[in-house]
Amino acid sequence: MAESVPPADALQRLLDGNKRFEAGNYLRPHQSPARRIEVADTQHPLATILGCSDSRVPPELIFDQGLGDLFVVRVAGHVADEAVVASLAYAVEHLDTRLIVVLGHRNCGAVQAAVEGNASSHLARLVQGIRPAIQKVKLQPTSMLDMAVRAHVNLTVHALRLAEPILARHVQSGRLDIVGAYYD
Repeated sequence: MAESVPPADALQRLLDGNKRFEAGNYLRPHQSPARRIEVADTQHPLATILGCSDSRVPPELIFDQGLGDLFVVRVAGHVADEAVVASLAYAVEHLDTRLIVVLGHRNCGAVQAAVEGNASSHLARLVQGIRPAIQKVKLQPTSMLDMAVRAHVNLTVHALRLAEPILARHVQSGRLDIVGAYYD
């Protein structure tokens, strides 16, 4: 099995990739036919990303990564329900990823629905997971949506660090780091 990437190294690789993305200097690593063959039977991602399903925020592109580099869990509003936490725990426990990035973004529609309080029956499940962030920033004098997205990222990071048994154990041992990020 390939060695896992230490959290600080994985984070630096993501930050470097994002700088390349911002500058338009893409490496587009690990996208060759040879790489497809290499990862066909096994994967050793350097990080796990919990992000929104928004089509404008593809983690592999904004971090300039390729096939097999990221284990990505996407759900509208990056809501960490039981299935999402189980997916993250799988990446940590079985794929040996040592960094989870909770990725929020500007103009998140799910957070907007929570801010406005108008959610259909299906969206209501997502909004329920976002409401604590809305309450936290309700009296802030700045953009409610932007502050709510950022608060939701921070609350999600905090909750994941405490998620028993797998994530919390790995965070406490120093083997796993969970950080927040914001895409604008």
